[in-house]
Formats: sequence, structure tokens, C-alpha cells
Amino acid sequence: MATIVIANTTVVSGDSERSVYYDSNIVVEDGLIKEIGSGGDVSPSYSGAEVIDGRDKAVFPGFINCHAHITATIDRGITDDFGFPFPFRFPENVRNLISEEELSVFAMLGAIESIRTGSTGVVEVASGIERYAKEIVGTGLRWFLAECGGDAVVGPGYKPGEPVTEFSDAQREKVIENSLELFEKWDGHDNGRITFMTGATLVETSSPRLLSQIRQLSERARCPYTIHLNQSRLEVNTALEMHGKRPSQYLADSDFLSPRLLAAHVRYPNGDEIRLLGENKVAISHQPAMAARRGVIPPIPLLRDAGCTIAMGTDNNTQDMVEAMRVGMFTERILRDDPARPQPEDVLGMATMGSATALGKEKIIGSLEVDKKADLVIVDKMRANLSPNMRVVSSFVNNGQASDIRSVMVDGKFIMRDGKILTIDEESIVREADRIGRRAWRRLVEKYPNVGFPVELAP
Repeated sequence: MATIVIANTTVVSGDSERSVYYDSNIVVEDGLIKEIGSGGDVSPSYSGAEVIDGRDKAVFPGFINCHAHITATIDRGITDDFGFPFPFRFPENVRNLISEEELSVFAMLGAIESIRTGSTGVVEVASGIERYAKEIVGTGLRWFLAECGGDAVVGPGYKPGEPVTEFSDAQREKVIENSLELFEKWDGHDNGRITFMTGATLVETSSPRLLSQIRQLSERARCPYTIHLNQSRLEVNTALEMHGKRPSQYLADSDFLSPRLLAAHVRYPNGDEIRLLGENKVAISHQPAMAARRGVIPPIPLLRDAGCTIAMGTDNNTQDMVEAMRVGMFTERILRDDPARPQPEDVLGMATMGSATALGKEKIIGSLEVDKKADLVIVDKMRANLSPNMRVVSSFVNNGQASDIRSVMVDGKFIMRDGKILTIDEESIVREADRIGRRAWRRLVEKYPNVGFPVELAP
């Protein structure tokens, strides 16, 4: 693999000291960061390297999206504005109206947005990831494929958070079978760029036996596992109804809490749950932009103080980690009633080293340090929204836009360079997704007029 030197640039290391190196070079060789040197001159030992002029640029660690549903891009403009769970009870999911090939188009649409907004790693949380795994693996992103499921017997109009009365041995076996197939096919693929994860989808649709088997599979595969936790008040009420205890206590009594667990959302925990999660060193994937859309600010400071690692993600509909960082900073300041906490460096840390730590990958990704993977983004500092650039991290977190990100590198390979994505036919995917999505949603609304969907869709 060719050696690349990004010269005369600003390097935001994201290391424990939060070091920022000005007028510096960053050397990438064999997919790793080999040197970060000051002074602007390229070492003679790299005389044969490709030298990229980094003047007026800043190199950041790539963002790591710890909770995404990339095929939910089909729901843009539909489920953003009505809370969770979605209140309109369609008898079937819009995904039932599209083919598997068409579903992969929306997965690729999510991948495009991930790249354009500076993610180098993405945790894709879904059931049946194998349907589009080959396509997204080819994008060059670092994927954590979190195959999840549930063993509850539910009807087609089931809303997440509602109680269930029956669990299926056959469904549970299928969940584990799907996970094992994905693990055997993709874990460690392409020099470790692809990592298998497992998980249960929802607390309320997971029996104690499924939870036990998911944790056992995680320990066997030595990988993280995940679950949606405390994401709605309905879920909390259902846990009390079904089990006589709150969601986190149910998981604790099922021996599901551990440092390997990446719990998504955690919007409505009480004090006892926060204590339980902290004592078990559970990592929390915080989706601040989606939480704000739902009208809630999760108790992130209390979870952090209890001992939880805080990671960051996007959730549904959008994969914009730039937005997630900014909303995360603003909403936590509101929660704290403190205009100075957290600082931009804190939320950047959640989206980089926080996420890497939550995934057990803090030694190889999450910061720009020698011998770590070269997962990085290059930002153009000479933009109207970023100038004058006197605090590079603050300028970007407070005012940055996705369009400021010019290049994205994963494992030492550019997957976007000078504003052009190199691994995907972006225009074709965007146009196809627009066509399929509008057709599918129009068909669903027309098929079930009695649902009373209040929004007029575009023609």
C-alpha cells in the first residue's frame, strides 16, 4: 500500500491530552498512522510518498456512529415528526412493499450520508443484515454489523414498547442462527474492517432465554452486543406490567448487563437503573439529534457520573454525525443549565474515543495516534462558516457542515476525496432511492386510507 503524507496541516489528534498539532504532517503507511511530525517538512525517509497539501485543512479522527439503522432512510419526512413509537398503525411496514434489491438501495443511501458527514465507522443495528451486507461492505466504511432480533410473537401492526404475551422457541433459534451465519461470513473481513456484533432488538420482545443466548454468543465471539433500552415511556410501563420491574432491572435479573453491552438511547431511566447500568459498566449509545426530535434529553451526565462510557450515534432517517455532535452539546448544556459544559472537545470525544471504547476498539481507532488505524477526515477550514478559525474543534462542532468535509479515509484508503465518493455511484443511488421511497409510501398510504395519515405526500 502506498505511503501518503498529509503535509503542512492541522492535526486534531483526539488523544487523551486533546492535542492539536499545527503546521504538521501526518504519515499513513500500510493502513496505519506512522508519524505525526511538526515543522511542515516531510522526512526524507518518505521521499517516495504521495504528498497531499494540507494547508488550510484540518485532519480529524473519523467519527464512529454507534447506533444506526441505515435502511430507515426510506422513512425520511414520515417518522421524523410524530414521536416514538410511530402513532399511525399501518397493518404492514413500508419495507414489505419493496424488494430486497430495493432495500439495499436505502442501505447504500445511508452509507453515502455516513461518508459525507465524516463517519469512518458505523454500527448497523438490524435484523437480516445479510440481505445487504455485501453492498455496504463494498463502500469501504468500517462496519460493525449488529444482527439483532426478538423471540416474541407479535402481529404486523405491533408498535415497539407494547406488551407481548407469547415467545417462540423457533423464532429464538432463528435469531441465533442469523447471527451465527453473519459472524461466520463477515467477522474480521478485510483485515478486520468488518466486525460482527449481536444483540436483542427490544427489551419487551426478548425472553430471558434469548437474552442469555445473546450474551453467550457475545462472549463466544468476543464482540459487543446491543439492545434498545428505555427508549420510550411505553416501554417502561410495559416492563412494569410484564415483569413488575423497570427495563434495566429486567435485564440485570436476566444477567444481560455487562461492559460488553452497548445500550442504545436510555432516555427514561430512574435512579436505580442509572446505578445498575453504571455498576455494570454498560456503554450508552447516545443519539441526541433523534432524542431531540422525540422531545427528550436523556440524563447523560448522570449516566456518565455513574460509570457508563458514553458513545454517540444517529439512529433513524439521518446518519449525520456532525448534527449529532452539535445537538448533543446544546441539549446537555440545557440539561445542566450550564452554557460552558460540555465543551466541543467533550462531544467530539464522545463521537470518537467514546464510541471506540464502547466497541472495545479504543486501542486501534478513535484518535489520530501513531500505530492506530488511519481512519480520518479532512476538513476545509477556509469556509465562511468556519473562519476565522481560532479554535479548530470549537469552530467545527459549533458551526461545521457536512460540506466542510472534503475527504474521508478508512484503513489508509480514501473512500471520499476532494468531495467525491470513490466507492459508490452516488447520483444513481440518490435518484433510485427517491423514486422507490416515494412510490412505496404513496402505495402504503393509498392501500390503508383508514389509518388517517395526516400528511400529504409529494407526487
